[in-house]
Amino acid sequence: MTIVIAALFGLIFWNKGQKTTKQQDLMNLLGAMYAAVLFLGALNASAVQSVVAIERTVFYCERAVGMYSALPYAFSQVTQMQFVAIYNAIQTLAYTLLLYSMIRFEWKATKFLWFYYYIFTCFVYFTLYGMMVVALTPGHQIAAICTPFFLSFLEFQIPIWWRWYYWASPVAWMLYGLVTSQVGDKNASLEIPEAGNVPLKVYLKVSLGFEYDFLPAVAVAHLGFGLLFFFVFAYGIKFLNFQRR
Repeated sequence: MTIVIAALFGLIFWNKGQKTTKQQDLMNLLGAMYAAVLFLGALNASAVQSVVAIERTVFYCERAVGMYSALPYAFSQVTQMQFVAIYNAIQTLAYTLLLYSMIRFEWKATKFLWFYYYIFTCFVYFTLYGMMVVALTPGHQIAAICTPFFLSFLEFQIPIWWRWYYWASPVAWMLYGLVTSQVGDKNASLEIPEAGNVPLKVYLKVSLGFEYDFLPAVAVAHLGFGLLFFFVFAYGIKFLNFQRR
């Protein structure tokens, strides 16, 4: 499935990485990164929800007879993430190699490793996000409805009072890292309609707020989202009880 999705998006966005001479080319590249990662990431989040919901039902029964408390259960769930992380690492490698080569980004070790890191951490915290939403809702059906709340809000021209919502979305940080790591250091001329030509890195900084020097902080933010989703998941399992008697 991963290879099929990677090949599909690679064909749709073929050679977009080499086309950054016009503003529309850059917007196409942003759209390519957004769609390619969000699609498979959301699929990972959805796939884990039904499993966590069933295991939580079993946990209610075992907690009632005093087998163990909530926190050890929550930590055991996340301990299983080491196996999920291995799967995600292999999944990301296959996905990245196909996508990176078909979109035709610049083949440099630093750029490729940044690309791999951001996609890998995205897949991991998407999985944790799916677990967290289940822990905060009565069942996986409602969790599926609530999942897009922080995953589909992407708009640059938004009122100032809503921008906190944009930066609270992990998808915004994902897009920041992926796009900036690939083209954020380029001084190539970018053609802007009715405004002339400006350097690409300057346009990213002024119009979108993407700075290449901020990439390490973006990398830390990805880890922070994963930890946040884990702790909220543990809190939900411990303090929220949706069982029906």
